Amino acid sequence: MSAVFIKTEKGTMEMTAKTGGLTPRVRRVLIFIDGKRTVDELRDMLRADDLQNTLGSLEEAGYIELLTTISAKAPAAANAATQASITAFGPLPVDADPLRLQQSRNFMLNTIKTFVGALGSSSLLDRIENAKDHPGLRLLYDEWYHSIVMSSQGRREAEILRTKLLQII
Repeated sequence: MSAVFIKTEKGTMEMTAKTGGLTPRVRRVLIFIDGKRTVDELRDMLRADDLQNTLGSLEEAGYIELLTTISAKAPAAANAATQASITAFGPLPVDADPLRLQQSRNFMLNTIKTFVGALGSSSLLDRIENAKDHPGLRLLYDEWYHSIVMSSQGRREAEILRTKLLQII
């Protein structure tokens, strides 16, 4: 599954008012955001090389936001709003691969420190550091990704980072 964006009130108003000064290409991306299409579907439809940057700019300007859902299968303790899963994990090798595990862990830790900062995400950093195996890291993937896209710099690089991490996690 991939991330799904929806228009904010500002984005909906921009569709009729055209006061935001958006370029035709950026406006076209905004038009296609409907709360149903995933980023992968948008990429296939729009053939935009810098779709992630465009989405990041639209989100930063307040035209779109990441769609949130409430998981019906979540336990009562986790009965909070969660964002749509954006994972596409490959199969794990039969035998545990400690090198691949450490690469995944280091990638997640370093990207959070670089794009989000260690101070505001120390809890997530601790949980990543203490994950004992790939399934444990995979449980933290959505939270890792969403912390990346919540930073302005990370938002622009999120799709590239996501693709790189999915190759090793």
